[in-house]
Amino acid sequence: MSATDAPLRVLAVDDEEPALEELLYLLGRDPRVGTVIPAPTATEALRRLGRAMEAGPDGAPAVDVVFLDIHMPGLDGLELARLLGGFAAPPLIVFVTAHDGFAVRAFDLKAVDYLLKPLREERFAEAVRRVAELVAAGAGPRPAGPPVTAPAPGDHVPVELGGVTRFVPVADITYVEAQGDYARLHTRHGSHLVRIPLSTLEEQWRARGFVRIHRSRLVALGRIEELRLDGGNVTVRIGDRTLAVSRRNARELRDLLARHAAGAVRG
Repeated sequence: MSATDAPLRVLAVDDEEPALEELLYLLGRDPRVGTVIPAPTATEALRRLGRAMEAGPDGAPAVDVVFLDIHMPGLDGLELARLLGGFAAPPLIVFVTAHDGFAVRAFDLKAVDYLLKPLREERFAEAVRRVAELVAAGAGPRPAGPPVTAPAPGDHVPVELGGVTRFVPVADITYVEAQGDYARLHTRHGSHLVRIPLSTLEEQWRARGFVRIHRSRLVALGRIEELRLDGGNVTVRIGDRTLAVSRRNARELRDLLARHAAGAVRG
């Protein structure tokens, strides 16, 4: 059996015994999975992964992917993933959690997938498929074929639609509206509701050209087609939508648009 079709070597991490048992059961049913090592804490998982790194990609304790809970006592799943990012050849990561509010942070850590509890078997199988394809293509610690270039952190936003996680490119988003603790992402083809505060997106996407025009709205600077001054009111047009600009944000927006236009001319 070649490295590209070898069974997956999995580390399953969850501090709750019933959740860990369910995870082991689902992994054991999938024919793409070979060895499965359980770990009841992130600290224990880190020890096992340290031994795996020492043994090398062909060693007995090697791990291709970690199925990882987030909320755990002591070291949590996000902290463990951040530590693994410093490994020379880190395993792939699939987060398995009852909380949907960490998706952006999870994918900033280059997670392959983000599964919500209670787990659905078909959704779980889809995550295993993604992992298997990445490992076969050369991602993760197993040497096999040309390397895969992962998207840069923040290139996509994970959106749950009917139990399936889809990835919306940030480049496709024209503007964002706050809806309580959620944000609605607008693209030319529709909109998506995500549980991310607008302030978080403003901070993360400022360098990508998103600017606040209102206390409840961000826009992609490059998608603004028209800025209109009508008496004391300021609006921008993006596609077929006209959006109000607050007075406190109007001056900054005009300055940014002027610099953006000047840069486009120089380019």
